[in-house]
Amino acid sequence: MKITVFGATGGTGQQLVRQACAAGHDVTAVVRDPAKLTETHPLLTVVRADVMDPESIGSAIAGRDAIASALGGRGGGPHRVCTDSATSIAKAMAAQGVQRLVAVSNSGMIRDAADGPITRFVAKPILSRLLREGWADMARMEDIIRATDLDWTLMRPPMLTDGPRTGTYRTAVDHTIRGGNRISRADLADGILRVLADPASVRTAVALAN
Repeated sequence: MKITVFGATGGTGQQLVRQACAAGHDVTAVVRDPAKLTETHPLLTVVRADVMDPESIGSAIAGRDAIASALGGRGGGPHRVCTDSATSIAKAMAAQGVQRLVAVSNSGMIRDAADGPITRFVAKPILSRLLREGWADMARMEDIIRATDLDWTLMRPPMLTDGPRTGTYRTAVDHTIRGGNRISRADLADGILRVLADPASVRTAVALAN
């Protein structure tokens, strides 16, 4: 599979690039600063481009089988990293005729019946105040992606860790996972690769947790 990865210099993005190349996929990593991506592999091409500019990223998307976005904002202040990048990526994909998109969001902002009472009524309300700017950005991103005609999947992990790739995490479609409060970036990357080739995951939100 030919995969383009956005956010390739982040913790999840680096894991995704590494695992995708190891699995034999042809990977294009789109970055602002190539020096920040230390991964090297014969199947990896690093492209310097501005993800916020649809024309800038068009060549990195053209002819690809799937696009994966592991982009996220940093810091606690207001930002639109996920919102604006999703808008740009969706526009570029439409222009290039590429359909498959997997984007990383989060499960913390989702409150539903699958949550335990402490999580739903105590933990998540507290976190929603602490992380409100980042979660608001991801919620807008989800709305933008859902409104497209793309074959999208939203990945909703809880707190991310630097633990190993286990491949034994739990998943749930369109609802949260009870007691699922952590997952490693390595397992999240594993999950992204699994859904990229899974037509059953199209137009769903997939929660993951250890």
